[in-house]
Amino acid sequence: MLGRVTTPQNLDERFRDAVSALPSPSSRRTPDEPVRDGADLTGARARQLFDAQLTSRHLDLAARWLRSFNEGFHPVGAAGHEGSAAVAAALRADDPALLHDRSAGFYCARAVAVALASPVPTGAGPTPAAGAADDEPGDPYVEAARDVLRSVVASANEPMSGGRHQALGRTDLHIVPTTSAAAGHLPRAVGLAFGLARADELDGVTGPWPADAIVIASVRAAAVDHADAVTALNDAGRHDHAGQRLPLLFVCEDDGPGRAEGSPTGWVADMLRSRPGLRYTAADGCDLAATYEAAAEAAAWVREHRRPAVLHLSMVPLLRPAGADAGRAANGIPAARTPADRLAEDLARDPLVGAARLLVEAGLAGPDELIARYDEVGWQVRKVAEEVLSEPKLTTAAEVVAPLAPRRPVRVARTVADVAARAAGAGAAARAAAFGGRVPEENGPLTLAQTISAALSDVLLATAGALVFGDAVTARGGTGITAQLRERFGPARVFDTSGDETSVLGLALGAGLAGLLPIPQIRHLAHLHHAAGQLRGEAATLPFLSAGGLRNPLVVRVAGFAHGQPSGEHVTDDHSVAALRDVPGLVVAVPARPADAAPMLRSCLAAAAVDGSVCVYLEPVALYHTRDLHQPGDNEWLAPYAPPQEWATGHLPIGRARTYPIGSGEDLTILTFGNGVRMSLRVAARLAQEGYGSRVVDLRWLNPLPTADLVREAAATGRVLIVDETRRSGGVGEGVLAALVDGGFVGAARRIAAADSFIPLGPAAQHVLIGEDAITQGAHALLAR
Repeated sequence: MLGRVTTPQNLDERFRDAVSALPSPSSRRTPDEPVRDGADLTGARARQLFDAQLTSRHLDLAARWLRSFNEGFHPVGAAGHEGSAAVAAALRADDPALLHDRSAGFYCARAVAVALASPVPTGAGPTPAAGAADDEPGDPYVEAARDVLRSVVASANEPMSGGRHQALGRTDLHIVPTTSAAAGHLPRAVGLAFGLARADELDGVTGPWPADAIVIASVRAAAVDHADAVTALNDAGRHDHAGQRLPLLFVCEDDGPGRAEGSPTGWVADMLRSRPGLRYTAADGCDLAATYEAAAEAAAWVREHRRPAVLHLSMVPLLRPAGADAGRAANGIPAARTPADRLAEDLARDPLVGAARLLVEAGLAGPDELIARYDEVGWQVRKVAEEVLSEPKLTTAAEVVAPLAPRRPVRVARTVADVAARAAGAGAAARAAAFGGRVPEENGPLTLAQTISAALSDVLLATAGALVFGDAVTARGGTGITAQLRERFGPARVFDTSGDETSVLGLALGAGLAGLLPIPQIRHLAHLHHAAGQLRGEAATLPFLSAGGLRNPLVVRVAGFAHGQPSGEHVTDDHSVAALRDVPGLVVAVPARPADAAPMLRSCLAAAAVDGSVCVYLEPVALYHTRDLHQPGDNEWLAPYAPPQEWATGHLPIGRARTYPIGSGEDLTILTFGNGVRMSLRVAARLAQEGYGSRVVDLRWLNPLPTADLVREAAATGRVLIVDETRRSGGVGEGVLAALVDGGFVGAARRIAAADSFIPLGPAAQHVLIGEDAITQGAHALLAR
């Protein structure tokens, strides 16, 4: 019996005992009537939700059975949270949902609702559902269970991630998969709600969801104190205070004070209730009818007013995560225990027993009938658990990483050419008007900052859904780069946000998911580290969790590296990119010269549009306004802005370097990027006067590294000097050296890198940063060999 594999609380036996003891009803209601006086929930709907709750409960038991012989992975357990099924029923099936890890009840109710409304099977997996007939849909509850259990056993047939992760999600159910991070999905939920509203306001933009859809984001109360949750709640209220539409419903599922990592009594309710801009509603999440009524009322309010709200549901934790006590025991730690009085209190509030009581009191079913249905669902779920055990798993690294970073360079190049054709053709008049009658290619050679500004204007002209936003984008003009964009394109497409980087990136992630092309700005590289979790845990993982079915395209602009005159403030002077290069699939672009800046930005934007790429466009702040290369007034660092007719021929693919031959180019290869390009070119010019020929290779792309180019250029001279302005430990140079070794380079190599230090004030910075003297010394040391 499945009860043998539950926790010591033995929910199976207690459910049977509690339901068997229910008294016979004094009256009987029809399925079309409210399940009790004054309720909105009908008897028929209550029966459906009870079945979804039963399925969720038996999924917990089956997952623990699988875990007992090491065939199930990371089953968290939704027991006590089955009331989320009523929340699903109160929403539309096309309302996008971002769920926390105990939301199996919601998933089952949504899956069944979609299946019952569809004339054909809705299974989103890569193969037909096992055990289902080819010409008819299977039992929708069984198929919902199959989805979740495939996730538990890491089956390659699992419909969301294809066996890569256990995440509740499915594209045709409009459930966006989330990571196991406590509240990392909430900033994205705010961004998705913002994106739905903004897409509806922009001409020429069609989002993937109806204009009147609302976003649902659930979270456990234990996570509301996490930084991501605080950020999301604050940002939602801020948007509402500014009068911006935000159709978002937060659902906080509260296990009560003192449980696990719970909060002091009353804290969660007081905190949520006091949040400005958020309408607060509370209900007993263990009462099926009360939960449905509160969720339906809150959802209707959000849908009508397009404003954010929070629904606070009190629930109970009836099962610990599977394997938690086993892990404690393996380390000699006694299993965690729940006090007897609290255990009795929790069991008395078991939502499954509560739903059964509701049905029995309404005369819609008898205790024996409900227990029989409980056993029937349990047998079906157990049978599915046995079936999914034999399903294939991912077997190669190539299969695992396939969705991470799709690269379709031909389509990216074609997209750049298409944009160029529109800008040179039908869009020429609009382009001239946007630039005030004088297009940038008519303004002579431009600086790096001027080039980026012109390229941003061109993308806003070419892409109806492109948005430029961030802290001080308009208020301070983004170091002059975005100063004119709001005036040209309006506040709906160019706008300031809060100064919180997590909010900025969450807004971008959701906007990209809603069908827009976000170009957020982070003022300083150090600030990006504050919100790195949004890039690693949310942006980069979405294609991994959805087997490539969902995308959040974006290009993050960041001012980085040391200033020409270091301020000594480690926030504005930062040269650490290790956290970016470590993110699988993330594109990191570093344009050093104006000639490369616009083509590289167009490549990033086209890759975002075509492949859903997440790109960081890292701009060397010290080079923004640089004009000269060798001598004051030579203007050799400037470059003319290419007209649209030249964009296609000047396209720069992601992952390709640029080589500058100096002199014969036969004696030394210098591999560098960013500020190192200008310093290395200056050093190479002086070496040429000494009779040494060099080739300076601008990597341009730090992820993916241009491995083929750097290995080829290194082999051409046999001597390689790596000029790396990041830190010696964890810096880019380490990756370059590894690429050379892996590529079979057998010549001499030397590395010049910044010290493992923060950047200090004033002249002291020169002792820890790279400079031309150090590059010269390193070059001479190699040339002397």
